[in-house]
Amino acid sequence: MDIIPLSIPEVVLVRPKKFEDTRGFFAETFNAKKLAATLPLAFVQDNLSLSRPVGTLRGLHFQTPPHAQGKLVRCVRGRIFDVAVDIRTGSPTFGQHVSVELSGDTLDQLYVPPGFAHGFCTLEPDTEVSYKVTDYYAPECDGGILWNDPDIGIKWPLPPSGPVLSDKDTKHPGLRAIGETFRYSEKDSALRSA
Repeated sequence: MDIIPLSIPEVVLVRPKKFEDTRGFFAETFNAKKLAATLPLAFVQDNLSLSRPVGTLRGLHFQTPPHAQGKLVRCVRGRIFDVAVDIRTGSPTFGQHVSVELSGDTLDQLYVPPGFAHGFCTLEPDTEVSYKVTDYYAPECDGGILWNDPDIGIKWPLPPSGPVLSDKDTKHPGLRAIGETFRYSEKDSALRSA
């Protein structure tokens, strides 16, 4: 299992090793011991979403302290454009985002730490996304940022008809309106050395 830091190094791509033969393939998609050597995490809940139409956009979501969540996101079927936005006040990358394409074929996963908003849009119909989280869902800590906030400038690969959104996701505030939800600290800036 490879851990690949992205342009915001706290957000990493987790790449399982895939062993293929004429029957198909085998891959170890999660190993707590291997991941804990690099990432500070302990998962408590698994979530699964199915998005039927292409262009379904879910996000940008986060949970605030004391129930902030880290997420390990994997596309089980189909393909997604997956995004993490740094919302830690004082961070050198505050307001910046990273994006990757995840698919059921590649098995790559994105680790989105606490202090980041997360969202994705589907690139294929009937796309399933599974993600592990580091804290339980807490509705009182539920937060979000408007998916098309110009201060973030995400170039979503949407169909000409535009995104398919929940009512809730059309009403989130912009980045500037969420205030100091998370505070950056130097200990956030480095992954554990393996």
